[in-house]
Amino acid sequence: MMKGDLANLDATEQAQLVRKKKVSPLELVDAAIARIERVNPQLNAVITPLFDKAREQAKSDALPQGPFRGVPFLLKDLICASAGDPLYNGMRLMRDAGIVAPYDTYLAAKFRAAGFICLGKTNTPELGLNATTEPEAFGPSRNPWHTEHSTGGSSGGSAAAVAARMVAVAHANDGGGSIRIPASECGLVGLKPSRGRVSWGPDMGDAWHGLAIEGVVTRSVRDVAAVLDAIAGNMPGDPYAAPPQRRPFAKELSAKVGRMRVGVMKRTPLGGGELHPDCLAAVEDAARLIESLGHAVEESHPAALDEPDVSRCFNDVVCGHAVFALEQIGALLGRRLNAEDVELWTWSVAERGFSMPVGQYLAAIQWLQVWSRRVAQWWSDGFDLLLTPTIAAPPPPLGTLVAKPEDPAAGWARLMALIQFTPQYNATGQPAISLPLSWNAQGLPIGIQLVAGFGREDLLIQVAAQLEQARPWKDRRPPICA
Repeated sequence: MMKGDLANLDATEQAQLVRKKKVSPLELVDAAIARIERVNPQLNAVITPLFDKAREQAKSDALPQGPFRGVPFLLKDLICASAGDPLYNGMRLMRDAGIVAPYDTYLAAKFRAAGFICLGKTNTPELGLNATTEPEAFGPSRNPWHTEHSTGGSSGGSAAAVAARMVAVAHANDGGGSIRIPASECGLVGLKPSRGRVSWGPDMGDAWHGLAIEGVVTRSVRDVAAVLDAIAGNMPGDPYAAPPQRRPFAKELSAKVGRMRVGVMKRTPLGGGELHPDCLAAVEDAARLIESLGHAVEESHPAALDEPDVSRCFNDVVCGHAVFALEQIGALLGRRLNAEDVELWTWSVAERGFSMPVGQYLAAIQWLQVWSRRVAQWWSDGFDLLLTPTIAAPPPPLGTLVAKPEDPAAGWARLMALIQFTPQYNATGQPAISLPLSWNAQGLPIGIQLVAGFGREDLLIQVAAQLEQARPWKDRRPPICA
């Protein structure tokens, strides 16, 4: 097989080639490194190459015999730490201090046990606090479909790398849409698992008080299912767990799919700004496609999504944890951080946290927990899935969401207008997936989102596999791959 052909294979097929001894791990790694060296200068997706280490692992007899043995992989440079490798969290301060992770987090160890070979770390906004990947420390990542547009965030470097065929799968995490938004903007599959499905250990019980979860971005539904099988599961001391799987998620790809009841949301919550015509067209098209597959589709969504306090309470939790993150990093570096140490965007988020009474933070958590019961009732009343746009507009031009000194609040307002469909399910803990079913006239991907009841990733994978078969996207390649 020609090395160029390997780029278009998903991780599942690459692993099959290794098992059949038709290609070696080193050949896969060398081919992926060559693609990164050729394409990354145009996209700035990989910020920390680990090529020599990866080649040594690929040649080693000690490479784990996991389901993805020998498959090249990239790790997002946020929270998930791999022993001996840099960990910067998108921060100039941590980069300049040369912070290196002393050991694997549980997730990194599971990636390693699955047989993945990490080729490097991908770009992310500072502390993962924005829905665009444009950190001052490393510069912007660029969208492979149009390099003047955002990749989304905070997993934008990972998404750009997978879309550009540098690797077939890359680590991502999601605190308000950070898996699904980049997947939508880069034409990928992005599944946010249920709360508690993937462990944050050993150093954390949860992240953002349960709002955040770990995962990956991929180009195929079968990859996202198989990787979730590899990384899911409780570890000792985890504070809570997702409901047990009914069977391996990979088995859902071929499961018999019953007729599902699917609600469709065609407008923004609370009428919070206009839904872009491209995104409306994408969700209407997806609704027709789902109906053609034999499912019952009707315009309906949980009434609780239109309650006005959701954004305020969600933002209170995020701002509180921004303060906590700065305090932790300050303790690591031995001093208290100030505005000069971080980006304007980060400091503006933290300032809201500094001024927030403890009682307000705790009240926000309680409100979101009770509100989540009202959201969940819609699924209990008989719906299986909710269909929405992933974001409210196509991928914005670079710079759109960056805080400006003259008006830092304007960037926050633009962010809130864009991400009106994703944070809700971080609050409820429900699984949600973005799928690349549409592209607009400018050639930019427009993702759609499906949301299931808590613990029901199986339903998302079943319907996503149907949609992938009905309208395959694997052969759609961004211009940068031509």
